Amino acid sequence: MLKLYTISSLLRRTYYPINTNLTRSLNRQLSKERAAKHSNHVFHLHLHPPLPSFPHRCRQMQQIRQRALLSIKSAFNNAYHFASWTSSAACCDWYGIECDPTVPGSDGSRVTGLFVIDDSTITGSIPSAVGDLPFLTSLRFHKLPNLTGNIPSSITRLTRLSILLLSWNSLSGPIPSFLSQIPSLTDIDLSFNKFSGSIPPELAKLPSIQQIDFSRNRLTGSIPAEFGNFNKSSPPDLILNHNNLSGDLPVSLGVPVWGKIDLSRNNLTGDASFLFGAGKSTRYIDLSRNEFAFDLSRVTFPVNLTVLDLNHNKITGSIPAQINQVDPTYFPVFNVSYNRLCGEIPAGPITAMFGVDSYFHNKCLCGSPLPPCTSRQI
Repeated sequence: MLKLYTISSLLRRTYYPINTNLTRSLNRQLSKERAAKHSNHVFHLHLHPPLPSFPHRCRQMQQIRQRALLSIKSAFNNAYHFASWTSSAACCDWYGIECDPTVPGSDGSRVTGLFVIDDSTITGSIPSAVGDLPFLTSLRFHKLPNLTGNIPSSITRLTRLSILLLSWNSLSGPIPSFLSQIPSLTDIDLSFNKFSGSIPPELAKLPSIQQIDFSRNRLTGSIPAEFGNFNKSSPPDLILNHNNLSGDLPVSLGVPVWGKIDLSRNNLTGDASFLFGAGKSTRYIDLSRNEFAFDLSRVTFPVNLTVLDLNHNKITGSIPAQINQVDPTYFPVFNVSYNRLCGEIPAGPITAMFGVDSYFHNKCLCGSPLPPCTSRQI
């Protein structure tokens, strides 16, 4: 590209190969310009800056970015996954690297995605060097059974990070509260790991979060009351199943209109009826295998509901007839078994879709598909 330089500024750019002949030529040109009394001492030079030493498209990348990638490769003992990470190939062609040429200011080689997936030969912990990829929007380490250790704090330097997927690994330690310092996050998936400790309430500060999946870990304590501060109309899908969470649900969780909330297989107690409501747009509620105790008779169900699983709790009352006002077009899961429900199962399109397994082991629930009610049960 033709570039416009003043002579004095060009001479100050020491990274250009200035030689004696070029200097003489420039001085002659300067003399001509002064003699002509040009008001603007500017001229055009067809100079091509020397190419940096990085290969192919990596030539446009800053050295620190390439160093970060090679540090990640080294931290994982040069595992086979990184076989294509060599100087003979363009960085954006390396396996597991995604680049986005549409990034503002991009030269086509901004590393926006890094994934390492399904490889049991990779050992070690997440390298701190991942924090040296400033344009990263997606970081995915998935199904790496020998990936251990904590989430490094350097990740907070990824100010553009949207997707953090660290699932099906052997990561441990607490879920760090410093994740709340990455306001661009939309999806956090830490499922199927060995994380322990409590859920950091600071995560409620994330302004754009759309999904939090901490399922199948070893988390303890209660669900933070601060989670009721998520955006009321568009809170994240909250997936916390298969942990050791305990205590009553904070009433504040009844404020957000959850799209999906899965609290199954924990040790949660008390009232959860405030999660329901006919005026809500919630589509998925799974509270199964806890110790919840409330009167189901007082509940109204969201009309967009597609999954309702309440099995193995201490829920009392009867099944409201309003359940059959829910759209039956797609309703694959309905289960109220192993509770303390009584009364006749209301007839309708939803309740008729499910068999005995969805209703049995209740105190005195009756009617199709269970045996007919007796006068004592009604």
